[in-house]
Amino acid sequence: MDRRERVVRSLNHQESDFIPYEISFTLAAHDKMAAATGDPEFEDQIGSHITAVGLIGGTEEVPDRPGYFRDFFGVLWNRSVDRDIGVVEQFRLPDPTLEGFALPEPDLETVRRASQELENRDSDCYKMVALGFSLFERAWTFRGMENLLMDMVLNPSFVEDLLDRICEFNLQVIDAALDYDFDGFYFGDDWGQQSGMIMGPGHWRRFIKPRVTLMYERVKSKGKHVIQHSCGDISPILSDLIEMGLDLYQTFQPEIYDISRVKQEYGRDLSFWGGISSQKLLAHGTPDEVRETTIQTMRIMGADGGYIVAPSHGVPGDIPVENVRSLVDVFQNQEKYL
Repeated sequence: MDRRERVVRSLNHQESDFIPYEISFTLAAHDKMAAATGDPEFEDQIGSHITAVGLIGGTEEVPDRPGYFRDFFGVLWNRSVDRDIGVVEQFRLPDPTLEGFALPEPDLETVRRASQELENRDSDCYKMVALGFSLFERAWTFRGMENLLMDMVLNPSFVEDLLDRICEFNLQVIDAALDYDFDGFYFGDDWGQQSGMIMGPGHWRRFIKPRVTLMYERVKSKGKHVIQHSCGDISPILSDLIEMGLDLYQTFQPEIYDISRVKQEYGRDLSFWGGISSQKLLAHGTPDEVRETTIQTMRIMGADGGYIVAPSHGVPGDIPVENVRSLVDVFQNQEKYL
């Protein structure tokens, strides 16, 4: 059984010979692990079960401003304190109006080129295209999160119009990508915080759900899996997401969720990706604690399929190297531990 088959079986809620796993690294963590292993290509030896491409072009460094980047949508990011994402330096919508504002035309050639490259990739992994900052996050990069949340109460028609424009942009990207052969479509959009949802379930159902539903429907119409990333606690809407056709939820944070309860309540209808805490366990545990907790989590979440074991986020730079090694040891040697 190859890696793709394991992931597909898991998403079909079937057990396989191996619980599929995935691990990714922030830039700082990658540099740290490359130095420790002496191999800048160390990730190739781990055996992660998912391979992916992003569909939207990356950022370009601003001339004469080290650490500053401008993205495809014209938003200026300061990455001097965070090499992976950064913080928005300047919002394009200082006021709640779309007058004079326009999204760029989707770069469908880049979308097609990335999707074709993934289709042609010589790999037995599960293949996934990714659309990050797919709705709420894209909107707040234009307006500012605090302003956008206030607009949901004070200027709801503005929020509806802005999200409609972003959704229409996304649907064009989705349609172009769906001409190619891959397995799953990943949407990134943070809706949760450490306790509860950023905008609350009511506002999520009004502003976010209808548009995300359209995007899910477009993907499902081509028989592909839908994968949704959201950090934080989105437990109030897990039933909504199942109703909308979500196949796989990532990231699944054990410091937020009772994993046994969530597996019992939702595990027949929804698969989960994550479960190994990068916030607590990997950052502060010992290698033995990492090993034992990972084994326990895999036994609970992997029963009857429906699980991809992974750190709850891309491994940050403060994770001890030995904890990463302990985690990978369990991933790769499941016949010994499970």
